[in-house]
Amino acid sequence: MKLKGLIAATHTPFDSDGALNLDVVEKQANHLLKNKITAAFINGTTGECHSLTFKERLQLTQQWIKSTKGTDLKVVVHIGSNCIADSCALAAEAEKLGVYAIAAMAPSYFKPVSLDDLIGWCAKIASAAPSTPFYFYDIPILTGVCFSMPEFLKRAPEKIPNLVGIKFTNSDLMSYQLCLRACNWKFDIPYGTDEWLLAALALGGEGAVGSSYNFAAPLYHRLINAFFAEDLEKAQTEQFHSVELIKLLSSYGYLSASKALMGMLGIKVGNPRLPIPPLTSGQIKQLRTDLEQLGFFNWIK
Repeated sequence: MKLKGLIAATHTPFDSDGALNLDVVEKQANHLLKNKITAAFINGTTGECHSLTFKERLQLTQQWIKSTKGTDLKVVVHIGSNCIADSCALAAEAEKLGVYAIAAMAPSYFKPVSLDDLIGWCAKIASAAPSTPFYFYDIPILTGVCFSMPEFLKRAPEKIPNLVGIKFTNSDLMSYQLCLRACNWKFDIPYGTDEWLLAALALGGEGAVGSSYNFAAPLYHRLINAFFAEDLEKAQTEQFHSVELIKLLSSYGYLSASKALMGMLGIKVGNPRLPIPPLTSGQIKQLRTDLEQLGFFNWIK
């Protein structure tokens, strides 16, 4: 199996009091379908996974499965946690719900000290959902866990029979190529850095998981289409638009700004949870002005 096209790393919706707002999930799902998104990657970094309780993560998974039933939108659930028991329990529940796949980033407090430790941790979690495809989610910039992913793919399958690949959110494009070509292109390696999507495509990537696909999918569809039409100049232009957009959102605090932007598009996912501060009303007003000046609202038509 391989995840192809754009996979949106979705926001977790909260109400004005900071509680889970499950009513928004159906709107999110419909928005993604309208924008030709292949799958929703829920409970991940963009979804503020480590700011959610186990119960909330399970409720969110249940709601996404309910909201996508009968549609072509796949649901991939991140089940990684600093508590391995929670990860195993969530993996088992995800399998019962029939999710397309599960994924787990490394624990980030008590960290594995060797690649074998990481593989053993992943194997324990993946075994709780033995019939569900498992991805390791490599994001060393946030977890602080940095091991060779080509070596992971060489050694992990013996311990993790349901391993299908890696969600590769890593700037090491040499390792990315080695992972893509491992075992004669056996594994699925969706790329996880939106502002480098063009580079991933040029190296043989077929799928990409990212937060900006929630609100800027048309831009990236044009990028992909231009690349495969061998219109490199057009593809480069669209990629630079992505860079400009992400740079702007990051100047406000990326997660806070991206959730505010979703609200501007009519998908009210609320503010992030502390310790990430929300934007003030004045900042949101200025962000809209900056987005208009950048040309963003024309880019997504």
